[in-house]
Amino acid sequence: MPINPPAVLLIDDDRALAESLTRLLLLDGFLLEAVHTGAAGVRAALTSRYALVLLDITLPDADGRQLLRQIRTTSDIPLIMLTARGDDADRIAGLESGADDFLPKPFNPRELTARMRAVLKRQSAVAAPAGLLHAGDLTLRPSTREVAVAGRPVALTGAEFDLLACLVRLTGTVVSRDTLAETALGRPLGIFDRSVDNHMSNLRRKLGAASGGKDRIRNVRGSGYLYLGELESMQQTEEPA
Repeated sequence: MPINPPAVLLIDDDRALAESLTRLLLLDGFLLEAVHTGAAGVRAALTSRYALVLLDITLPDADGRQLLRQIRTTSDIPLIMLTARGDDADRIAGLESGADDFLPKPFNPRELTARMRAVLKRQSAVAAPAGLLHAGDLTLRPSTREVAVAGRPVALTGAEFDLLACLVRLTGTVVSRDTLAETALGRPLGIFDRSVDNHMSNLRRKLGAASGGKDRIRNVRGSGYLYLGELESMQQTEEPA
């Protein structure tokens, strides 16, 4: 059964922020869903559909700290509080109410994703996990940046690995060249920049065809690239002693 990227719930009445974070978090392998009132947020947070909650401290119908206390009565879901008020009193109050972390606005999206990953890592019950991505006969181990096809190691450059990991995490989804460039190369593409296409050509050559001679990576003209097939699992396993 395909495993989707981790779903994150944003409870915030700032719709422009929600739209921006939806795009930015997708680059890091998260799917963001947003609600804009406290009542809707509590209902959504308690459905067990989400890996993590981002909760604004100031909402039109509620105080975020009160909402957090409601959520904590029945759920230990990882939660990061967001606020435009960055003083120590708000930070301490949020943490004492049960938040796992606290981030004042405005924030750098990279800092947000770093904090999200740190919170999720702390919540993991498995010591020293090594994530594995499985899609057909392809295996990726992000912790050591190793790739194998049918058990055969495949040597990739750093950029090639990042491009492949982005595609595999979003298997079956067309990912634009601009998104791939910013995710894997850390910069936008120029008008005549063929870097992503060149890396994709190398990836296809190194990985070879999928079973039955089918393509692994498809170029969708005018849109971007997608990895074909299904992401079978995103496992957390322990390294051998």
